[in-house]
Amino acid sequence: MATESMGSVAWGGPAFWRGVWRVVDPKITLASAASLFLGTSAAARDGSLHVGWLVLTVLGIFALEAAKNMSGELFDWDSGTDARVAPEDRSPFSGGKRVLVDHLMTRAQTVVVAFVLYALGGIVGALIALHEPRVLLLGLAGAAIAFFYHAPPLKLSYRGLGEIAVLLAYGPMILCGAYLVQRGTVPWWLLHLAAPLGVMIAAFLFVNEMPDARADAASGKNTLVVRLGKERAARAFALFPLVAFGYLLALPLVAPVSAGVWAGFLGLPFAVAAAVRVWTRHARTADLVPAQGWTLASFVLLALGAGVGLLVF
Repeated sequence: MATESMGSVAWGGPAFWRGVWRVVDPKITLASAASLFLGTSAAARDGSLHVGWLVLTVLGIFALEAAKNMSGELFDWDSGTDARVAPEDRSPFSGGKRVLVDHLMTRAQTVVVAFVLYALGGIVGALIALHEPRVLLLGLAGAAIAFFYHAPPLKLSYRGLGEIAVLLAYGPMILCGAYLVQRGTVPWWLLHLAAPLGVMIAAFLFVNEMPDARADAASGKNTLVVRLGKERAARAFALFPLVAFGYLLALPLVAPVSAGVWAGFLGLPFAVAAAVRVWTRHARTADLVPAQGWTLASFVLLALGAGVGLLVF
């Protein structure tokens, strides 16, 4: 277990705010923003949008996203996994936010900021629940997944359950929650709409676990990549786009949506490029970085294309 980071960091000092920015940088919300966009597009197809509730929904999801990353920093610091990531295995997409490893914040500051962010998410969720009480259940479930993704006793990411947690949270939970706030109901077909996006966001987590595999294994963080081993994981990665875009192809057959959702196939070329890259060049992290970026582009374009397709066609 790691100890308190050496030295002190002044509250409100430049290092502290750099640490906060690493955790609240809007780029961290691309996965939740993609799901929120697709759910809101579905809601807009079925009626007018309430902008005020949409703003609160965005704020609440953003707060929980940042809170998850901050509490994750704490538990990954305690397990030592982030500190064990070798310099050559660091990438812009993996290895944690490193606010403790890089001495931008102390452990105590990390605890306080995480608490504030979870509290902000809770307050926003309570406000939304005054409008739609059933959102409270989704919000509590989302907050639990966010916290216990790293935290004991569940430690989902440490038990190889991270991909399932991510698929559920960034697929149906956020998408259905966004629709519920706007329309006051959750039709069954939203689960089908959420599935391809959830699978590709899980693929993004999976490929991001690959550079961290050695550090994770040494720290007892048995992610799915660690359990499979890097060679088998590189082959298994191809299953994610196969399932996601196969489901997208069948979507108009299983849900009351038009073929306009096929505009989500904008993300397919990036998914294929990522799968080929991971299959053939997974040994070095530097070679995996393009695949990480392409996987991100794939799920963003899937959500963007499918969402616009719902509205236009």
